[in-house]
Amino acid sequence: MKHSYESRVYYADTDAYGVVWHGAYLRWLEKGRVELCDMLGLDLVSMKQNDMLIPVTNMNIKYKASAKLDDRIIIESWVEKYNSLSVTFKQVIKSKDSGKIYAEALFDCVAVTNDGKLYRRMPQELAQKFEKGVKCPALV
Repeated sequence: MKHSYESRVYYADTDAYGVVWHGAYLRWLEKGRVELCDMLGLDLVSMKQNDMLIPVTNMNIKYKASAKLDDRIIIESWVEKYNSLSVTFKQVIKSKDSGKIYAEALFDCVAVTNDGKLYRRMPQELAQKFEKGVKCPALV
């Protein structure tokens, strides 16, 4: 299952050189993962109330080109892989107009309690949703 959303590059997203500041990509990627979780039926506020959090434990971002002020971008997010301990999200940020890829990223997350204790196995509620996310065909 793939989540996709569009955004625009605003002045606040750019650095002194007029290109997107590297941290702005992280904000867009975070939004994409949260929206994908919502689409899978995983509301992060409800998860916290049920003593489940899924923090990022590893991130790998490849910056391939620089987006610039007023560019229209598309952020795509999907579950790349899932196992009983962790989930990996794959994400791409690209130009809406040309399809040029600006950044590709992989984020690994694990399930922990609100106190930070690692679950030995992904809680069943999360496991079912992530398995569904991996097995469903990507939505365009």
